[in-house]
Amino acid sequence: MAKAKNTKKKEEKAGPVTTGASMAFLKDYINNASPVGFETWGQKLWLKYLAPYIDEQFVDPYGTAVGIINPGQPFKVVIEAHADEISWFVNYVTDNGLIFLKRNGGVDHQIAPGLRVNVHGKKGIVKGVFGWPAIHTRIGKESETQPKVENVCIDCGVRSKKEVEDLGIHVGAVVTYQDGFDELANDFYVGRAFDNRIGGFMIAEVARLLKENKKKLPYSLYVVNAVQEEIGLRGAEMIARRIKPDVAIVTDVTHDTGHFMINKRIEGDVACSKGPSLAYGPAIHNKLLAFVEKVAEDQKIPVQWRALSRSTGTDTDSFAYANDGCPSVLISMPLRYMHTTVEMIHKDDIENTIKLMYETLLELTPKTNLSYL
Repeated sequence: MAKAKNTKKKEEKAGPVTTGASMAFLKDYINNASPVGFETWGQKLWLKYLAPYIDEQFVDPYGTAVGIINPGQPFKVVIEAHADEISWFVNYVTDNGLIFLKRNGGVDHQIAPGLRVNVHGKKGIVKGVFGWPAIHTRIGKESETQPKVENVCIDCGVRSKKEVEDLGIHVGAVVTYQDGFDELANDFYVGRAFDNRIGGFMIAEVARLLKENKKKLPYSLYVVNAVQEEIGLRGAEMIARRIKPDVAIVTDVTHDTGHFMINKRIEGDVACSKGPSLAYGPAIHNKLLAFVEKVAEDQKIPVQWRALSRSTGTDTDSFAYANDGCPSVLISMPLRYMHTTVEMIHKDDIENTIKLMYETLLELTPKTNLSYL
């Protein structure tokens, strides 16, 4: 019997984890807008995809979406990602119809010039561009003509404030970039907001694998897609207090540090295609981290390492320090060009991150010893 069981386990791991249907969902999910504070648009897609693989679901007052597998157990485990993307807010409209903005999250103003945007107004989406005068026409010193929040603006093809208002654009309307999913050479994917909708995709895939492989967990699993991470981990703070989990496994993105403009002595050595990144840091529970590392070793899943300082800068911090403390670990997806419209990830890292979370959940039990002393 033992031999047959091991054979079955090998069969489950054979071939790619993702499917044609799941990749179609990923493309739709990436191409859909989900800006901070307006995550509902993406959460609807995510819950629809997740629904066949869970037993229950709920949405909290600010839009964090949760699917539950095996509900009602005294021991509760969370796998978590965040649903929001960086964006802009309409802040001021000039008399001649140019639109100035405020940041909504850590959006990079230096990449804005020349990019196309969607303004989500009261009458629907209005297309626009971050207009930027030609290099030989810009007035001022070089230091005065570089992109800054105060000098980048949107042109929607109108020439008066009234025409802007007639389009349904108002102060507070959220603005997202138009760029979407694409495939590059050597199994690289590129898109807007892989930070961190790729995490939402991967935790949904874990739920799918558990369902399709008919796995029965000895605890309740909460599959959490949290809101408002980009402006201070706010969604995770709220949902951690509500669920009160015993263990949290958080997935987010981390920097591929191979680009010549990144200092590895500061950011460490992490590269796309070489496996998910594990990290040491105060919020990361050492025994849970060692447990995940052992799973990776046993399952021959490649991992990389980072050291983090006072905080992880991810929802891990919110779960770790919530309630009476929750053993938490961070499993990160290597990514190039974070907070741009061309965030880049590798197919192998998606597969291996999903595998690592899935295998960790199968090994974890309420009796797993996570006590420091």
